[in-house]
Amino acid sequence: MKLLKLVPDDTNIKFLKWRVPFFVVSLLLIAASWALVMTKGLNYGVDFAGGLEVRATFTERTDAPVAELREDIEGLGYGTPVVQRFGEDNQVSIRVRLPDDVSANNEAAQEAANTVVAELQGNYPDFRLDGNDNVSGKVSGEFREDAVFALLAAMLAVALYIWIRFEWQFGVGGLFALFHDVSLALGMFALFQIEFSLQIIAAILAIIGYSLNDTIVIYDRIRENLKKYRKMPLPELLDLSVNETLARTVMTSLTLLIALVPLLFFGPASLFGLTAGITLGIFVGTYSSVYMSAPLLVWMGVNSNSFIPEESVADKQEKKLRGEV
Repeated sequence: MKLLKLVPDDTNIKFLKWRVPFFVVSLLLIAASWALVMTKGLNYGVDFAGGLEVRATFTERTDAPVAELREDIEGLGYGTPVVQRFGEDNQVSIRVRLPDDVSANNEAAQEAANTVVAELQGNYPDFRLDGNDNVSGKVSGEFREDAVFALLAAMLAVALYIWIRFEWQFGVGGLFALFHDVSLALGMFALFQIEFSLQIIAAILAIIGYSLNDTIVIYDRIRENLKKYRKMPLPELLDLSVNETLARTVMTSLTLLIALVPLLFFGPASLFGLTAGITLGIFVGTYSSVYMSAPLLVWMGVNSNSFIPEESVADKQEKKLRGEV
């Protein structure tokens, strides 16, 4: 009985042939992602924005009255709230930015939450409270800072690890691939205004982990082949290395997608952002390992001597005495 092989043993795809146009496209996508983050901004959840969040369902309607809810809460004097459908069409998430003095005082914040809920319950008989949260502005600011530090620390630690295990060129290639992956993930959240919460930070860290895993597998095979095929041109050697690890990459990605795609379409709304981020990360992580981290090795001068230790003066003199030179 023959085993099913998704990638034949004799696969020989010329990945590096298109390295320049794909690299240009990647740079444009990075620029576009950061432009979206700077212009549209991220749709911070209560974790990062601070304030009050109320989640509710209108049990006797098919569509939540978003416009009316916005007007009702504005009338309470808390400014313009962010009202969005959350899950089903009759479910909403209502975020209200509370004044700093109110948000910092637990009793005042709870009183504001009770006021909002009482107003909505009085105006809408089918209003059902599903949950509410309150985060002070100070705490949310600390959350944002800690999240940024966590992402930067993870990326720098990864680059340092690759640098120590391989060569500095590999560390630069791995770091740039991670920067590419994180940038595109942030661009997606800015474009679709998916709520950006602590769950999304977990998703981005998962993207970093997946991309690192795929990149190191390819780099390890490149290092082996550099020692084995000393005279092979580097682009051909990189193509060979990527093709040799392609079966493993496809199986890993496919296994993850089998679990993620049903969760993306049929899972709870509270996990949609997390699932969407990791799903995107599988594609961009695989892409960056092939078209970002590998081509950079060509442009940074990696060659067959990169992993051959240089001979010391004593070694050269000893070989000369033995007549080997």
